[in-house]
Amino acid sequence: MSFNLKYKNIDEEREIDEENYTINDLLKDLELSAQTTVAKINGELTVEDTIINDGDEVQLIQIIYGG
Repeated sequence: MSFNLKYKNIDEEREIDEENYTINDLLKDLELSAQTTVAKINGELTVEDTIINDGDEVQLIQIIYGG
């Protein structure tokens, strides 16, 4: 199974072997926090337990806090 990952300057096709691979699994693999990263699958905002399917486009967006 493969999906396209877009994050900052990354735009790559990623291969995964496991079923039920979620946004949370991806965040852990990339050592990113779910508290500071928002995910979109195929242009739609999604939650961390959403399963990534073959051919999906996953975009990760870092949230910036400030005051």
